[in-house]
Amino acid sequence: MGKYVMVVQSAAVPGKEAEYRDWYDAVHFHEICAIPGITGGRRLEPTGVAMGGDGPQSLVLYEIEADDPGAVMAEMAARSADGRITRSEFMDRSQSKLWIYADREMEG
Repeated sequence: MGKYVMVVQSAAVPGKEAEYRDWYDAVHFHEICAIPGITGGRRLEPTGVAMGGDGPQSLVLYEIEADDPGAVMAEMAARSADGRITRSEFMDRSQSKLWIYADREMEG
């Protein structure tokens, strides 16, 4: 079984940042963590300290343990399509991006 990290970049609709954070923390995060293969995660917010420009408004790292990370993604799409993952009017969908990276354990 492989270990992966799903990196999700997203943002609120302008002026709805508090509502977006509340929805993400209370609803969306738990819906995503309920998907088989996703073992947990954490949501990060920028500090304002950066090199090379501003980062995303919200960055979430979900941990995945699965034989096939594509199957986890397919299940997420199925749950989104049938309503088990709710959509929010507070999320700016044009700012949403998602990547899955393989976990490379390093010594150090």
